[in-house]
Amino acid sequence: MLRRTKIVATLGPATDNVENLKKIIVAGVDIVRVNFSHGSREEHEARINMVRQCAKEQDRVVGILADLQGPKIRVARFAEGAVNLEVGNSFCLDADLPNEAGNNQAVGIDYKDLPKDVRSGDTLLLDDGRIVMLVESVEENKIHCEVVTGGKLSNNKGINRLGGGLSAGALTDKDRKDLQLAADLDVDYVAISFPRSAQDMLEAKELLKKAGANNIGTVAKIERTEAVANIDEIILASDAVMVARGDLSVEIGDAEVPAVQKHIIRRARFHNRPVITATQMMESMIESSVPTRAEVSDVANAVLDGTDAVMLSAETAVGKHPEIVIAAVVRACLGVEKHPIATKGSSAPEHSFTRADEAIAVASMYTANHLNIVAIIALTESGATPLWMSRIRTNIPVFGLSRLPKTRAKMSLFRGVYPLEFDVTKMNRDEVNRRAVSELEKRGFVKKGDLVIITKGDHMGILGGTNALKIVQVGEVI
Repeated sequence: MLRRTKIVATLGPATDNVENLKKIIVAGVDIVRVNFSHGSREEHEARINMVRQCAKEQDRVVGILADLQGPKIRVARFAEGAVNLEVGNSFCLDADLPNEAGNNQAVGIDYKDLPKDVRSGDTLLLDDGRIVMLVESVEENKIHCEVVTGGKLSNNKGINRLGGGLSAGALTDKDRKDLQLAADLDVDYVAISFPRSAQDMLEAKELLKKAGANNIGTVAKIERTEAVANIDEIILASDAVMVARGDLSVEIGDAEVPAVQKHIIRRARFHNRPVITATQMMESMIESSVPTRAEVSDVANAVLDGTDAVMLSAETAVGKHPEIVIAAVVRACLGVEKHPIATKGSSAPEHSFTRADEAIAVASMYTANHLNIVAIIALTESGATPLWMSRIRTNIPVFGLSRLPKTRAKMSLFRGVYPLEFDVTKMNRDEVNRRAVSELEKRGFVKKGDLVIITKGDHMGILGGTNALKIVQVGEVI
């Protein structure tokens, strides 16, 4: 059984070993995430080159996602490295305090405009919500607070405002430089952290274009209250979205996240965009060799929601046994995908078509779901037709055959789509169908007598040209 849900794994020290990297690719990784919050240009380049080499050796398509750091609103540093805050204590976030001078009464902040964004009565959450403070007053560059939930607060921990509303822009100077780096390294997707509106995503696209990268997909990380409110416009301005449940949970409250996750996935699918579900999917497996039942259920529920991919962070970046984590996610995905509930849903979009290739894609899926079709072959230049196909729930595999490496890499994110190298420009058009089916037969995906759907365009090698659907039987003269 082919796994439909894709797996994104974060690279880090645990995967810098070639053998470990090969193991996670063999185990089932479809896309690797390069976290631009950490590491140098040379480290990122070395990791990406190693991924490409390992994937090539194993005849696998592995996409590359560069994740920008985004604005980090943090406390500065403490003279002693950390302080213990008791409930009821007074504590000051002071934009004027020197960077290394924090104590048990006050600490500096790296985002100097924070005092302008908060007011008396606001709730601030520090260190992913572990420390909670109530703003009592704001005096010029000082935010005077009362500690509501105490504990240990150490250097450089993050600050969130409950309910969102901080004015920091999505793209920092570092991010703008890193967009150029992403273009130089020719990654497949770039994730934009903390977008608030469509404009943030459009700015990132424009910067990529200026960097000479016209074919890198943008992924909007939904982790702000404002992003949830503007979800449709952000999705439409992006090539994919990510439900980034860490900061999102801090901003909107953990109890709100499950329903919001389902809403984001539903809207992404409606707008024909891939969606990634991220954060703490298998958190216990940073140390443990087995997942908790709750973690397995979390992955399974994301699959049932219709997510295209689930993402692992520290589990593979610094975890003790990254390949075992991948194997556990594979089991969880396959375990739920074999049940009919995972493939039930709408068989057609709720809107009218504006393009012939979209109509062909939907017609193919409807036909496949109502006829004994074993596989769908989509001959594609851009990956658009397989993307539309992937929006419709089914258990029938879609094989995206393309001559373009970038298109194959992008399709590695699409649920239920399996990219294969196939160059239609190097063959006679009369033999394309036969050779496409032969490719699947050679790989063991189909056998003689199976019914297969083929979609393609009249003019091979042309973007957006899919206008034909054909049903063929393996073994017959095509």
